[in-house]
Amino acid sequence: MTDSAGSGPGTQVDETRRGRFTSRRVFILAAIGSAVGLGNIWRFPYVAYENGGGAFILPYLVALLTAGIPFLLLDYGLGHRFRGSAPLSFARARRRIETIGWWQVLLCFCIGVYYAAVLAWAVRYTFFSVNKAWGDDPETFFFDDFLHLGDPGVAMEFTPGVLVPLLVVWVALLVIMALGVQRGIGAVAMIFIPILVIAFIALVVQALLLPGSGGGLNALFTPEWAALAEPGVWGAAFGQIFFSLSIGFGVMITYASYVKRKTDMTGSAMAVGFANSGFELLAGIGVFAALGFMAQASGVAVADVASDGIGLAFVAFPAIINEAPAGALLGVLFFGSLVIAGLTSLISVIEVVISGVRDKFELSRLTATLSVVIPTAVISLVLFATTSGLYVLDIVDHFVNQFGILLVAVVSMLVLAWGVRLLPELIRQLNHHGSIPVGRAWQLLIGVVAPLALLYVLVRQFITDIGTPYEDYPAWMLATFGWGVVVGVIVLAALASLAPWKSQTRLDLTEEEVR
Repeated sequence: MTDSAGSGPGTQVDETRRGRFTSRRVFILAAIGSAVGLGNIWRFPYVAYENGGGAFILPYLVALLTAGIPFLLLDYGLGHRFRGSAPLSFARARRRIETIGWWQVLLCFCIGVYYAAVLAWAVRYTFFSVNKAWGDDPETFFFDDFLHLGDPGVAMEFTPGVLVPLLVVWVALLVIMALGVQRGIGAVAMIFIPILVIAFIALVVQALLLPGSGGGLNALFTPEWAALAEPGVWGAAFGQIFFSLSIGFGVMITYASYVKRKTDMTGSAMAVGFANSGFELLAGIGVFAALGFMAQASGVAVADVASDGIGLAFVAFPAIINEAPAGALLGVLFFGSLVIAGLTSLISVIEVVISGVRDKFELSRLTATLSVVIPTAVISLVLFATTSGLYVLDIVDHFVNQFGILLVAVVSMLVLAWGVRLLPELIRQLNHHGSIPVGRAWQLLIGVVAPLALLYVLVRQFITDIGTPYEDYPAWMLATFGWGVVVGVIVLAALASLAPWKSQTRLDLTEEEVR
């Protein structure tokens, strides 16, 4: 729409309707809050350890510079240029590629449904840390006493210890999202990201003071240069970058649409990319210092206590806290950091869904928030507050990450680079106010290098999962919550793109928006 009414007051009305970040600093903190999540704390240290230790830093930096930050710039350019949610931005770019935007929205919906459950666990464990409520056997406590884990399947037997904190998480999220972009998302980022950094630095210092911490750091950072000759190590580096930067599934597109036009997006991408990687390195130091202490206390090698994911957070760390001096403080810092990192990431993925629904159906902020959060919360409570919740969570998380996020990232890069040839337009957008120019090298990375690297990761994981059923779960569970979710998201995305926009003029940029 290019009528004169859209060049002044109309734009102000649209910004009031959608919301925006009041400054570049708020945007950067919100983006860092999204990028820094549970995976930074419990995934990166183990991935680095398993893939060459100190030598892994080289492929990791290569992946960051050749795929992570370039794709972050792609998301920023798309959202900043077309001023909309993921579906609206893709639809404004070319009407026929709107499906990619809805694909990203639905992936965020799936992530939000199970991510809240892990956040609820972390909330409970923050309080458990005070008196070490898990006792002398953290593994039995977590799986049997806390989760009441049954046999693989789908049970309708609820676990009150999970149900109550999970409900609290969703109520808190509902309030934050209803407050809007600046008063909700921006305010949380401004308050909690500095707290997260301070708390995590305190955690790392506490871990470094533990006896045996040096052994853990030696295990993590001793380089195995021979590992650099293995393609799988490079694939792990590219996979880690995409899992940790919140790129490729609509978050950064949505956040970039809330930024003022005259904003340095290339400089912002560098700040977010390196802040995220810096936090991952800090997490590696803290986690392996603590594991070194555990190994020394147990009289075993670090390799015997090193783990990642849920096992590291809810089994290994409680065991470390039991033995460590000032263990209660260490526990509160660790699980408190998980809560903050998880909350800011959960906010970002739910905002992708809310923003997409708002743009498509012209809803108010409150109506869209209620329409998205309440159904998502209900599904989350039904599936993950039960005695079978961990099994479903594990399957959905694996397949959404491996065959959802990576696949849509590859498709979006190839479509934007070669299908609709949008990269020159995005280059002009990024360079207009950017402090770091992008050009043909960036086009090459987005159009060739990054897609090939991710395709390698995808094919490798696909062959693995076809040959060996993931974690030996029943075939019907893998078909329903694994492959079924992956395929179902794509089908629903295509159907969502066929639905008419409440206002077709939303597909056009106003003159002021173009500027």
